[in-house]
Amino acid sequence: MTTINHFIDLPDIDPDVLKGIIRNAHEMKKFKFNPPQIFSGLSLAMVFDKRSTRTRMSFEVAMKQLGGHTIPMTMAEMQITDSESIEDTGQVLSRFVDAVMIRMSDHDTLVNLSNNTYIPVINGLTDHSHPCQIMADIVTIEEKLGDIQGKKIAWYGDYNNVARTFVQAATIFDFELVMAVPEEQHENNTPYLSFTAEPMQASIDADVVVTDTWISMGEDGKSTAQFEPFKVTMDIMGQARDNALFMHCMPIHRGHEVDDAVLESKHSVIYDEAENRLHAQKAILAWCLSEAGVRVQQSFNFEEQ
Repeated sequence: MTTINHFIDLPDIDPDVLKGIIRNAHEMKKFKFNPPQIFSGLSLAMVFDKRSTRTRMSFEVAMKQLGGHTIPMTMAEMQITDSESIEDTGQVLSRFVDAVMIRMSDHDTLVNLSNNTYIPVINGLTDHSHPCQIMADIVTIEEKLGDIQGKKIAWYGDYNNVARTFVQAATIFDFELVMAVPEEQHENNTPYLSFTAEPMQASIDADVVVTDTWISMGEDGKSTAQFEPFKVTMDIMGQARDNALFMHCMPIHRGHEVDDAVLESKHSVIYDEAENRLHAQKAILAWCLSEAGVRVQQSFNFEEQ
């Protein structure tokens, strides 16, 4: 039976495979201006029910730079939102394209679709998780600071889908994660994860300080008062290591979750982080399509060497 390499949630994938994808993303960045044509003849359907800049651009450019094709669609253009079952949609997509990337709100619907296809399904973002973003973040951290193992990452603000995926990644990649979030969002501490309501405490000796928007798409009217103490400021960055990174997956609401001074400081790597979505997407696609004979290098192995 052929293996289908879905990319839905990080814990679903062997840790050695994930580390191999990260290594591959670093390699793909070296070929930024001379990308190998490894996706020749392959097609990716890209389905959106949320607006997108970085996810849309990174997947489309990744597929096309590597010789493939893309078919972008909104959920409103597909009959899955109206008259067609998920089962039928999955079977039909499997006959037309080689993989599907979906950016949608409902995580269970995405998982259900993946269970009804015989092509890879990639989670471009759901309200539950955002694994592609965290893979790009790890690529960024490693290219700036070296191996992520043993690093300290301090998260600020809302305990959202990106934060939950960082939690998943901490045990896989062996780094320390401190969540500076309101007390009502606290969970049990683990060897890799701790929670605090003291913003200045979280960033002490941190290698990376990261935040995200307090209001995601579809959350119009949400109160943000509880997040105000967790705005990232230069005082917070001053508690971190001298070479600490500031990261934000964007879009940024300047002056809300982060001060402009932080964004303009030496710590900010937000545009490198955004670019690395492209290279991480290439590596994720290469793994997902590896059963179709795709190889970045003839000798490349997606398992840890």
